[in-house]
Amino acid sequence: MPATVERRPSRPAPANRLARGFDRRTVIRIGIIAGVLYAAWLAVEAFGRPYIFFDMKIYHGAVVWWAGGNDLYDFTAPETTLGFTYPPFAGLAMLPMAGLSVIAAGWVNLLVSLAALTLVLVALIVPIADRHGWSRWFAVALAVSLAVAIEPVRETFGYGQVNLLLFGLIMADLVALRRRAQAGLRPPVAGGVLRRLWHSGAWAGAGIGLASAIKLTPALFIVYLLITRQWRAAMTAIGTAIGVTTAGFVLAGHESATYFTSVLWQTDRIGKADMTPNQSLAGLLARLYDSVETPTLLWLAFSLVVLAIGLSRASSAHADGDELAAFAIVGLTANVISPISWTHHLVFVIPAIVVLADAALRRRAASRGPGRIGSPLPNPLFTASSPGPRTPIWFPTLTGLRHASAAVALYLLMLVAPIWAYEHQLPHESHYQNGLFGALMENSLALALILLVAALPWRPGAEPAFYTDSMMRLHRRLLNARLR
Repeated sequence: MPATVERRPSRPAPANRLARGFDRRTVIRIGIIAGVLYAAWLAVEAFGRPYIFFDMKIYHGAVVWWAGGNDLYDFTAPETTLGFTYPPFAGLAMLPMAGLSVIAAGWVNLLVSLAALTLVLVALIVPIADRHGWSRWFAVALAVSLAVAIEPVRETFGYGQVNLLLFGLIMADLVALRRRAQAGLRPPVAGGVLRRLWHSGAWAGAGIGLASAIKLTPALFIVYLLITRQWRAAMTAIGTAIGVTTAGFVLAGHESATYFTSVLWQTDRIGKADMTPNQSLAGLLARLYDSVETPTLLWLAFSLVVLAIGLSRASSAHADGDELAAFAIVGLTANVISPISWTHHLVFVIPAIVVLADAALRRRAASRGPGRIGSPLPNPLFTASSPGPRTPIWFPTLTGLRHASAAVALYLLMLVAPIWAYEHQLPHESHYQNGLFGALMENSLALALILLVAALPWRPGAEPAFYTDSMMRLHRRLLNARLR
């Protein structure tokens, strides 16, 4: 009988060695996150302002005043001329914090806002992490650690603002739109009513409707849904906004009448247009004219141009399959054309940074050959029999450098926020007191917003939920062919 040689099974790595390797990686990642958080803390200390929950004191004082039987819009915060400026529904939503101290209400708002920011970044970062094989928790934790240091986020936390909560409501509709469109590509989900509702995405539009009932600027997303013919989401948003506003009239009729007939039109209740933190187009024009007031006709003319550009580009991004870029452009457009856009309103720079960074990664992957971009749908131009990666175009190390540089520059601009070093206030100081460079720095965030509306790129095919019906049918045929 011929001798046989059996292949010796490979010896598995000792469990303790695997554990040491896993622990080492985890410890290194935790150390990186801790280091970034510490750097973020130092950045807030260096570039931020003293934060004492200033706006939360106004909200808290207003709802305590209202709960005591007084008129909500008659409240004026001590030592200021500022009062409550949101619709009555927002006052009803904030009413429970009347039982808390100002500091407790501020910290509750901070923690809830941090949770909303984290959930948004989970929705934005996890698909990118999965495509590149990165650790999900590490990628999200790193993104959150970086995000908390930038101007819109630290101002929202420190002033006790609600911008991240509204941001979370709007971005929840992005998730819903993804799920609703993807539902046509998979079998029905079994389970309870809430589970089926979550996976169906039938609630798309409710978040935008709620945000619009609390603050008027998110209503631009309803216009966007209409022009992109996302009828069901648009009707849900409109119905939610009307329903919530009606509930405000039922529960607080006097305040609702006061708000929509008087308070809504008193733009001076929240500050002068030329104030440095107002980084809208109106603020930019007021400072350029070195005037307390904005030149109205010029502002209206330029606002219409920016609105047309923003909605047109967002519609094109949607048609090309990048709903995240479309949402970012709409949010930034709302910031630009609003009469007042304080720096804590500019939260849509976060998805803009993500879009720029991911565009750089996709371009770098595309330079190495087909199949590397990570599109969730198979590319009909390349099949399993296609040749391997082609010769890299140009110089692969520099591919995507333009978009990566833009992402880093935008992040650093929002981190440093150079407007505060050149803050001026009429009539005491001219906005040109530090020359042309000072005027440029004082308006740097507004200029960046306008540039993003006009030039933020989108990533064709990045969002599988928004492929056309013909592309989805092709996707199903390719999947069936693979199964056969």
